[in-house]
Amino acid sequence: MALFLGTYQNKLDAKGRVSVPAPFRTVLKRLSHAGEGSSIASLVLRPSHQYPCIEGWTEKGFEALSAPLENYDQFSQAHEDMAMALFGDAVAMETDKEGRIVLPADMVAFAGLGETVTFIGMSKTFQIWEPEAGARRLAEAKAAVRERQLTLRNPPAAPVAS
Repeated sequence: MALFLGTYQNKLDAKGRVSVPAPFRTVLKRLSHAGEGSSIASLVLRPSHQYPCIEGWTEKGFEALSAPLENYDQFSQAHEDMAMALFGDAVAMETDKEGRIVLPADMVAFAGLGETVTFIGMSKTFQIWEPEAGARRLAEAKAAVRERQLTLRNPPAAPVAS
């Protein structure tokens, strides 16, 4: 299975290194250009647009996310804004042979990370959170699903632009 599943905690050392959970590394290897047989995992990190956390993407997933940018006029302000928002803070990296990555200091500060971080699987992506904030967000999401009676069979209608 090539999905990011589950919640894991790992230590962040003084140099900003953290071990990517083994199940997440498996997904990253499977969906990277190097392929599943590689000893390293490639990924893209970026600060979330919505929450104080770091998003983790596979190479192929990040390429798919950014593919619609090709539909914008190359020299338009909309293209410039979207490209800047998607790529300006993103960092491509690979795990070391122990499966660790170095989190950029600006992303650590943005997410308010300390000695322990929480990885939360989000299907095609994962997020890296300060543990208490991640637990709160997970609880909020579960409560919202129950309250709004969301199901996968009946997804909510897209908001209508006014």
